[in-house]
Amino acid sequence: MIGNSIIKLNNVDIFQQAHLVLSNVDLHVDKGDFVWLIGQTGSGKSSLLKVIYGDLGIKNGTGHACGYELSKLPGRDVPYLRRKLGIVFQDFQLLTDRTIEQNLLFVMRATGWKDKKLMADRALDVLEKVGLRSKLKKMPHELSGGEQQRVVIARALLNDPEIILADEPTGNLDPETSEEIVLLLKQISQSGTAVLVATHDYHIIRAFPSRIIKCENGKVLEDAEI
Repeated sequence: MIGNSIIKLNNVDIFQQAHLVLSNVDLHVDKGDFVWLIGQTGSGKSSLLKVIYGDLGIKNGTGHACGYELSKLPGRDVPYLRRKLGIVFQDFQLLTDRTIEQNLLFVMRATGWKDKKLMADRALDVLEKVGLRSKLKKMPHELSGGEQQRVVIARALLNDPEIILADEPTGNLDPETSEEIVLLLKQISQSGTAVLVATHDYHIIRAFPSRIIKCENGKVLEDAEI
């Protein structure tokens, strides 16, 4: 990690295949930051997130995420980078044929956990953090949309990440539930885990003012306004 920065990009050009999406990107996210990422559809928000979690390579410039140098990241190290990142998607991506507990245990096994007692304790711990300890044995379809998104956030917390990347986390939720989810993410950032939220929802940004990064016209503006 460079100083206090969990994410740091310098003069990075981001391509989707041969198409230049964003150029000369300078960006930093520090420990405990809560940052909004905004921009119109197609402006490069998702591509920027993909660079951070190792899904898109860097051709020009330098980038660091959670102690990994992104421009020289071998494929075999991508899973290790992702253990230090929590990723929250709009469409939950829960395994619908397994209980909430089984969903969490599945991720832990996939990321190298072995001790069953530690795994069971960790599952309860992260559900406690998102206020869903009592839902351990429920199936995803038995939960509301907001509860399912809380489970996704709990899943993202399993490996004690340095940052959570949330891509449109309130996209499928009503306004009141959206505010509850953002409040939860804010609380997580206050405990030291940085949170970067990509969103179209300007209502929610106004309700929770914070630093804004904006993708616009092929550029990234580090301290933007709505």
